[in-house]
Amino acid sequence: MAKNDQHSFEEAITKIARPKKPSAINASTTFAWRALLRIRYVPEQLFDVTVFPVIFLLMFTYLFGGAISGSTGEYLDFVLPGILVMTVSMITMYTGLDLNKDIEKGVFDRFRTLPIWRPAVLVGALAVDAVRYLIASTIMITLGYILGFRPEAGFVGVVLGVLLLLFFAFSLSWIWTMLGIIVRTEKALMAMSMMILFPLTFLSSVFVDPTTMPNWLQKFVEINPITFVVDAVRSLIHGTAALNDIMMVFYISIGLLLVFGPLTMYFFRNKN
Repeated sequence: MAKNDQHSFEEAITKIARPKKPSAINASTTFAWRALLRIRYVPEQLFDVTVFPVIFLLMFTYLFGGAISGSTGEYLDFVLPGILVMTVSMITMYTGLDLNKDIEKGVFDRFRTLPIWRPAVLVGALAVDAVRYLIASTIMITLGYILGFRPEAGFVGVVLGVLLLLFFAFSLSWIWTMLGIIVRTEKALMAMSMMILFPLTFLSSVFVDPTTMPNWLQKFVEINPITFVVDAVRSLIHGTAALNDIMMVFYISIGLLLVFGPLTMYFFRNKN
């Protein structure tokens, strides 16, 4: 009787159809939902995309607007697109930080054993980061309107500028994702990202026109990728867009994706 029961049990098990392997979209969506749940249960993660943009915009507009442009209103129109780019660029590091935490806790190893599309772990998290970027952009532009910011290209120009910025931010975040796999600790990754982002954002056209800078500094600012992004976003928002600026941002973004995307996946697959 026992043998018959065992045979029936084994037969029943073998007849049960195995669940299908999830598609790349389903797997990515699942990991995106996981990242959203993190924000839900730890809302402090949104501090950088809600409070910091407000502080930066108010501080630079009212502290330096009169001294630089002679009018806070004129300076607000100039500086808001720059601070928008700076703020979003600064928060691109968080996917790498979250991934580094997963590696430290051992969750990363569990994900690599799952029968799923491997890049879904990263793509889902990066997609949610795009939501963070959009939140920061919305807060910045809304506050700007309250303070008197008026984009000459109207709503369409603002949308195009934000979309271009989101594409650049998505490509930039792959650098920190790769470093999040390589670097041993979260603090080390934070230090490295700040060491790179601070010079790039402050030594750019975010706050002032590069023509007012010394010649030796202008040469660096003019080839700074952040300067290209700021100029392109600013020109789209104010209706003075030059195709060369926009295409340069596309080239930079695609170059980052082509270089750091494969590198990230290589380290992801071979992480010990």
